[in-house]
Amino acid sequence: MLRRKADMPKNFVAEFTEHADDAWIRVEARYADGNIDRVPDLARELVRMPVEIIVAPATPIVRAVKEATATIPIVMVNTADPVGFGFVASLARPGGNITGLANLTLEQAAKNLELLKEMVPKLSKVGVLVNPGAPDAGPVWDRLQSAARQLTVTLQRFEARKPDDLEASVTEAVQQQCGGLLVSTIEGMIFQHRSRILQPALTMRLPTAVAGPPYDFVRSGALMSYGASSPDMFGRAAIFVDKILKGAKPGDIPVEQPAKFQMGINLRIAAALGLKVPPSLLLQADEVIQP
Repeated sequence: MLRRKADMPKNFVAEFTEHADDAWIRVEARYADGNIDRVPDLARELVRMPVEIIVAPATPIVRAVKEATATIPIVMVNTADPVGFGFVASLARPGGNITGLANLTLEQAAKNLELLKEMVPKLSKVGVLVNPGAPDAGPVWDRLQSAARQLTVTLQRFEARKPDDLEASVTEAVQQQCGGLLVSTIEGMIFQHRSRILQPALTMRLPTAVAGPPYDFVRSGALMSYGASSPDMFGRAAIFVDKILKGAKPGDIPVEQPAKFQMGINLRIAAALGLKVPPSLLLQADEVIQP
């Protein structure tokens, strides 16, 4: 079905189609609604149609689509460590049927820990919320442990495999006397159910940082959020699609890394927690929620 921009129900698809000519590109959108387990079936459904190109906007989606097809071109977006996960042979020469954009997930997570420490100078123990079902959960945790040693901060891991685990993880972090919470894996479940993390965290006065762009996170109650700009990456993904439709082979198109990062700060949350945000951070912020 042809979808025009005004009819797109999801922001990510709208960001992509804004950079495409919707007079001739037919977009078949599929949504897992935050459930990673549904992704393989959706990937196979698209392959069976078949479609000409698949845009895969997260690491678990790239993995599922890669398993579903070795021939249909795949443009990955917002993907962690594509070489390490075996999606491409190298960033410069991907090979195979996959190219697109990586998102420096490991670096984003470490940067958020550093920023949270700057926001809360007396911070000594941080709870790290992880969805162990996310493919990048292990590498992100390893990178955070390395960053924590440099910042002289202790980490404690809390796992949430399903939405009902989220509030319990926040409560446990408070009970374990964590002075802050870092949401380290950003995938469908975490994004869709972000209020089930951020609202109880605020109620229990737990400063929370989200290792991803401020896209709705700071507006929903996070103290801060930092990551590669999703709108920018989806706009650039349309360029990859255009090249492939014009005959380029995905394996010959180098994988790109983020060109734009965004930081959001919620001054209302900071005031409620009795925190003073350093002016240097406010100057860097792309989105500031006023008290």
